[in-house]
Formats: sequence, C-alpha cells, structure tokens
Amino acid sequence: MDVKLNINQWAEEDRPREKLIQQGALALSNAELLAILIGSGNTEESAVELMRKVLDRYHHSLNELGKANIEDLCRFKGIGPAKAVTILAASELGKRRMEEAPKERKQIRCSKDIYELFLPLMCDLPVEECWILLLNQASKVIDRIRISQGGLAATQVDVRCILREALLKRAVSLVLCHNHPSGNTTPSGDDDRLTQVLRQGASTMNIRLLDHLIVTDGAYYSYSDEGKL
Repeated sequence: MDVKLNINQWAEEDRPREKLIQQGALALSNAELLAILIGSGNTEESAVELMRKVLDRYHHSLNELGKANIEDLCRFKGIGPAKAVTILAASELGKRRMEEAPKERKQIRCSKDIYELFLPLMCDLPVEECWILLLNQASKVIDRIRISQGGLAATQVDVRCILREALLKRAVSLVLCHNHPSGNTTPSGDDDRLTQVLRQGASTMNIRLLDHLIVTDGAYYSYSDEGKL
C-alpha cells in the first residue's frame, strides 16, 4: 500500500516555498507557484498535486484559469472561497502587471541631475545625512539609499556599508551625497578624506565613484566638477 507523504515530509528542495527561497521563482512550475498561494491541498492530494489537477482542467493555461469564477474553482476538493479568491486575485495582479508600462529609470548625465534628485530629500534637514546613488552601466538610477544620519556637525559613514549596498544591487558606479545644514558648500577635511577612501575602496571592487555632492538649499559642491575625483 502506497504511503502518502505530507508536504512537510518532502525533501526540502521539493517543497515549493523552500525551493523558491533556494533556487528562485523561475525554478518553480506554475502548479508549484499556485500551491504556495493556496497553502494546502486536501486529504488525498498535496497543494501541488491539487493545483496540477486544476491547471489540467484549464488546459495548463494561466489565461484560462484567470477567467474562471469562484464557483468554478470551489468545485475542486480542497478549494474553498478563500483559496479561490486568492487564485483569482493573483491572476488579476499578473494581468495588471502586463498592462503596466515599465517605469523609466532616470539617467544621470551631470552633477545638476544628482542635485535635483537629492534636493527634495535634503533641503530642509536639520542634521547631516549621507546617501548613496547607485547606477547601472548606462548611468541610470538603480536605487538611492540613506547610509547614515548624524548631528549638526558631522555624520559617521561606514565605507564598508556603502560598498556592500553597491555590490548587492550590482551597481557599476555610485555617487556619494550629503548635506550641510549650515548652508556652506565648502567641503571639510573629513569630507575630502571620506571621498578618497571611498574612491579607493570602490576601485578595488571595480565600481567607479562618479561624484561626491555636498548639498545645501539652493547650492551644491561637486567633487567631479572641481576636478577632485
């Protein structure tokens, strides 16, 4: 007599949630992805087996599955209104994603582009904050991340933290940016030292430090424009 294994008894690499964590979503079949959504099957079938049966009914077409209604899906043993709603909601999200135009990433061409990107974040800050701007091969923005927040005089910046973020986001180049609440754009000795340490550290990781901007409300200082990079 065959013994049916509960999904928790499967080899870890065969469990859909664990498989997604270890191998990424692309490694999962449609049935496995849907099984994650419904969470459980019935007394005879695991969630994966149940969703294979459902997909078979809809000719293995996610498009056809998305046109089903709650009553249709509830005919399958182990699928009630809550699971049916979850499946249809996921189908609708997939459709809306396809209809949504991809967001164009801003391209950085000069120091003014950087200043205009950070001014809304920094113009009214009462304390110094340090941010990084991560860029791809085409100098388009991947992300902007706050690295530290300090007192009125200075902010403590960990270069290792900056490089870690750049590596995680696969940035090709980066920009360092911080504000001077005093309104004075002149860089300090600490600003100069941080710039050189970061430039050298980034270079060892094959990442280019494009610029370091000091931002105030209405003005900025660019290390690149001043020939200091």
